[in-house]
Amino acid sequence: MTTVLQSPAVLDDGTRTWSAAELELSIADFTSVLRAQGVKVLATLLDNSVAWVVADRAAERAGIVHVPLPVFFTREQITHALQATGADAMLMPAMAPWPQGSATPSTVTGQALALWRLPARAVPMPEGTAKITFTSGTTGMPKGVCLRASTIEGVSRGVVEALAPLRIQRHLCVLPFAVLLENIAGLSAPLMNGTTCIVVPLSQVGLTGSSSFDAAEFHAAVLRFRPDSLILLPQMLRMWVGYLAATRQRAPQGLRFVAVGGASVGAGLVAASRALGIPAHEGYGLSEGASVQTLNLPGADLAGSAGRALPHARLRISSEGEVEVAGSLFAGYLGDPRPVPEWWPSGDLGSIDENGFLHVHGRRKNVLITSFGRNVSPEWVEGALQEAGIAVAVVFGDDQPTLSAVLWPLNAQLPDAALQAAVDAANARLPDYARVHRWVRARRAFDAASGMATANGRPQRAAIFQAHADALTDEIPSFTPSTEHS
Repeated sequence: MTTVLQSPAVLDDGTRTWSAAELELSIADFTSVLRAQGVKVLATLLDNSVAWVVADRAAERAGIVHVPLPVFFTREQITHALQATGADAMLMPAMAPWPQGSATPSTVTGQALALWRLPARAVPMPEGTAKITFTSGTTGMPKGVCLRASTIEGVSRGVVEALAPLRIQRHLCVLPFAVLLENIAGLSAPLMNGTTCIVVPLSQVGLTGSSSFDAAEFHAAVLRFRPDSLILLPQMLRMWVGYLAATRQRAPQGLRFVAVGGASVGAGLVAASRALGIPAHEGYGLSEGASVQTLNLPGADLAGSAGRALPHARLRISSEGEVEVAGSLFAGYLGDPRPVPEWWPSGDLGSIDENGFLHVHGRRKNVLITSFGRNVSPEWVEGALQEAGIAVAVVFGDDQPTLSAVLWPLNAQLPDAALQAAVDAANARLPDYARVHRWVRARRAFDAASGMATANGRPQRAAIFQAHADALTDEIPSFTPSTEHS
């Protein structure tokens, strides 16, 4: 994939701007480093930065497979990703240790980094793989999705074409670049279009880890950088709406477009956002389709839907009601030699109305998607709780910022402090997006007679949730302004 960088200022790192020519020099320099080192598969474990952009483009130019790793992955998940991809090098902050390999200091765009050479063996992967993206992982071992450069370029061009009437000149990158949504729609597409990307560390836009968001810090960044566009996860939008409402503020008038995806948004949140001047538009995508597939747009908008298919995408609904996509599919999964079919089953149930708008009705399989867009298998977290001493645990969290659980202790007389200790022990083994932040002691017995379990002992999740819903759900959080932001 060859991307032509057109604008005089293509990147803004909060302290200076980078022209296309300056960025080109940095890419050429790091391309030479990677070639001299003989790197075949490069993993990056970096915060959002100009250096991340340079490493990504240099890997592409050198014909190296790039494996962007989320900084919120646990050490175990990082190790799994490195082994699964056969990564023979990893780019990290200079002071960050790694237990294996040897590090060579490497300065990229003035940032002190270390290029670690890792003991690795080549692994088979689909032909033409240029980038491997790892989801947050529905279990402890996330799955690698292999993407071709041509697919990334096709999706990027589709986004550019769809957004062209908005004439966006500045995009503020708010999500991690290791998350495909920002990587494609928030970086690759804007740069292809000559849009200036505002690239700052995630802490400067209020995001910590995968699921901690400071709406006041974020709003201050929006006021400071004055972007035309943003990409947000639903929970980030909810918290921004809550902050603006509590502090009697509005979004800046220059903001033209806010894409929202990664989990269900809903017409109510879209309406509340727009009432405060946030031009929120829901979309839909999946890693297997190289990110965004549908998007609501000004003039082609239906609140509560996920929008219409973008130029690169085709969608249909199977006889079982499952959303299937075609047109921009991945090359395959790591470790799975099966060919990718023309139409990919998304795992989501949905419908397409007579005007072409996609309506997503939920997951076909039992996978939770938090409002921060993290995919979590409840059985994974439930297993950790059981190993910590809980007899039965049932975990929830769809469209919620954090996970919650209903707990049945081994001993009904066990005090709450002991249950909390068990939850803490389980959380210590889990990444932040899979930790239980709220729990309630079960109100009914776990058996078929109570309706909480099937005859063979499986949880009746819907019934359990209904019996404990008052203790398991969050609304848009209230916000009490501090003196710093008041």
